[in-house]
Amino acid sequence: VKDELDIDLQKQIMAAFDSNTKLLEHLVNALFTGTLSTNYSDPSGPSDAEVEAVGSICAFLHVMFSTLPLDVTMTALAYRTDIVPALWNFIKRCHENQRWPYFSKYISPLPVDAPGWLLPVSVFCPIYKYMLKIVDNEEFYEQEKPLSLKDLKALVLILKQALWQLLWIIPSHTSPSQKALPNPLGLKKMSIDSLKSQARIGLSELLTQLQDWNSRLPFTAESDFYSQEATSENFVSQAILGNTRASEIIKLAPFLAPFTIRVKIFTSQLANSKQSTASHSALTRHRFKIRRSRLLEDAFDQLSLLSEEDLKGPIRVSFVNEHGVEEAGIDGGGIFKDFMENITRAAFDVQYGLFKETVDHVLYPNPGSGLVHEQHLQYFQFLGSLLGKAMYEGILVDLPFATFFLSKLKEKSNFLNDLPSLDPELYRHLLFLKHYKGDLSDLELYFVIVNNEYGEQNEEELLPGGREMRVTNQNVITFIHLVANHRLNYQIRGQGRHFLRGFQKLIPKEWIDMFNEHEIQLLISGSLESLDIDDLRLNTNYSGGYHPDHEIIDMLWEVLKSFSSDNQKKFLKFVTGCSRGPLLGFEYLDPKFCIQRFSFLYIYVLYLFCWKIHLELLFNLELVSPAWRNMETVCPPRLLA
Repeated sequence: VKDELDIDLQKQIMAAFDSNTKLLEHLVNALFTGTLSTNYSDPSGPSDAEVEAVGSICAFLHVMFSTLPLDVTMTALAYRTDIVPALWNFIKRCHENQRWPYFSKYISPLPVDAPGWLLPVSVFCPIYKYMLKIVDNEEFYEQEKPLSLKDLKALVLILKQALWQLLWIIPSHTSPSQKALPNPLGLKKMSIDSLKSQARIGLSELLTQLQDWNSRLPFTAESDFYSQEATSENFVSQAILGNTRASEIIKLAPFLAPFTIRVKIFTSQLANSKQSTASHSALTRHRFKIRRSRLLEDAFDQLSLLSEEDLKGPIRVSFVNEHGVEEAGIDGGGIFKDFMENITRAAFDVQYGLFKETVDHVLYPNPGSGLVHEQHLQYFQFLGSLLGKAMYEGILVDLPFATFFLSKLKEKSNFLNDLPSLDPELYRHLLFLKHYKGDLSDLELYFVIVNNEYGEQNEEELLPGGREMRVTNQNVITFIHLVANHRLNYQIRGQGRHFLRGFQKLIPKEWIDMFNEHEIQLLISGSLESLDIDDLRLNTNYSGGYHPDHEIIDMLWEVLKSFSSDNQKKFLKFVTGCSRGPLLGFEYLDPKFCIQRFSFLYIYVLYLFCWKIHLELLFNLELVSPAWRNMETVCPPRLLA
């Protein structure tokens, strides 16, 4: 009987809130105001009565998340109540005064063996995460709303500790990456595993969002997101093995491990993939002739026909010059790297019409690409596989992408705070509406947006019936969200989907999910820092009589250090076919860079041969050098090269 009454009462309460979220807003504001407003300054932390009251509120809201429509509930709680700052202050005070052990004791729905912070964190994280979707940069960084930057630093540290405890110290029987729902039977005893699973998901998603904000403009040290335990060699080896707790942590919360650790895991995954396809690759080596005058078209016509397995294998190219003559030379990998640099530069050039540049000179798909190329979607799939091949082979390419486009590689949606990079003027207009103090209906705005591509304008509804739906103070947040979604996601959905399809032929989603958008850009293009000559020297092989302490070798390194950054990149491209070094250093260059000693006569004959028939020959990863006698003779030939 008690069960039936509980369920019947629950249905009545839910029906009341479902019909009018204002009841929920007023209730939450009243409860938190009455419970917390006078106790912030208490040096002893929350009282027993306060702990019990907050626990009851959190238990009630936890049930709401699985009962009411989630978007409606989150919108009401995130934007029309003060629950985020109020609950954060409670969490902080409990943490500072070590009040968590008392929490389970006073909260009847919470299992006695549950960590005290489990329930408040399970409620706080999804609400704050939802709020961050519509928080703008000015609110977050300048006005410091809803939390100060100082509090955000403390929040990251507290949430990181809680997440690590759930994932490593007290893991449940449920897989960490498995999403579990809260108990639908209301305020009765909650399943400890269900609560842990809910908290893990909420913590990881909120910390991921906060790391994204921190990558955009730091408010705390990047290392504050790392767990010290995730830097150990044992953790790395377990993560590489797979089907371990360490690998599950990397899937759910990769930010807990430093970037270099995750790159090592990524590199290991690439090596394992190459090894698994080695037998197929040995039997099917693909070699293509590419006309320099039709670089992109020839590559598209031939490489688009390759299967996923073929794309992972060795691909060799030979260039055909303007006279139709195939350029001689053996591609040991250097010519292919040169080909990859050249074709990516051509394909992603805004003049070709597939990509556009933002005001910050970063690339994103052209929403009007279909007006320029009939086969534009097939080209986007091809370009996705090109970028995937570059990453698969460890070839860095100079392609600065917009963050909101890199999100597509993670199958993520973009929100308001991503809009300034694409359209700063539209972003300012939306902020004006968001903070407008008057009656928005007087502005006579409707749920429509005007698209303008190559002079063609068309009006599009943001919602069915949008032409008749006026923007008001009550629905302006929805309008802002829909406009940002249209520009950042909807307009380039086809291009992004096909690009991703090609990219994932070589790089699976679970690999790229280890990195945020800023880190993905580093995987694509490497660091903008100058070439590390000392690192290159440490990882160089010698032959033909040269050795690390040879006088000529000392002069060579001294000359390279004196080069400008631009000339250092040209040198690297000359000897490796790529102007950027490996992301983790030259230790990971495969094969190793080698300096080979030859006589003047050998080099002179080779030079005459190449000059006579107009060939471009790349000595992949090998510098052929004569025995120069002094610095003055070393520098000019290297600069000419």
